[in-house]
Amino acid sequence: MNELKIKLFSYDHRLLDSSIKKIIKTVKDTGANVKGPIPLPTKKEIFTICRSPHVNKPSMEQFERRTHKRLLIITNTSGESIQKLKTLSLATGVEIKISL
Repeated sequence: MNELKIKLFSYDHRLLDSSIKKIIKTVKDTGANVKGPIPLPTKKEIFTICRSPHVNKPSMEQFERRTHKRLLIITNTSGESIQKLKTLSLATGVEIKISL
């Protein structure tokens, strides 16, 4: 039994969810089974920047970036399902990692 793990990363959770729906639809059409999407912990990065480094030291601004992650596990994959996954076009802001 072939098992394929797909991890998806994005800063926008709506793009991530729409990409997952697209992947699930294409994989189910080929007859494979899908487990997930399993939400993984969100990575939160906070950046602090001084507005005026010379005069007003306490004047600072904070920015935040969140990386949302999801995991899909696809079982009973065939050559057809892998070929369809290779040709699938996802949204621009979504990064994908596939492991066997």
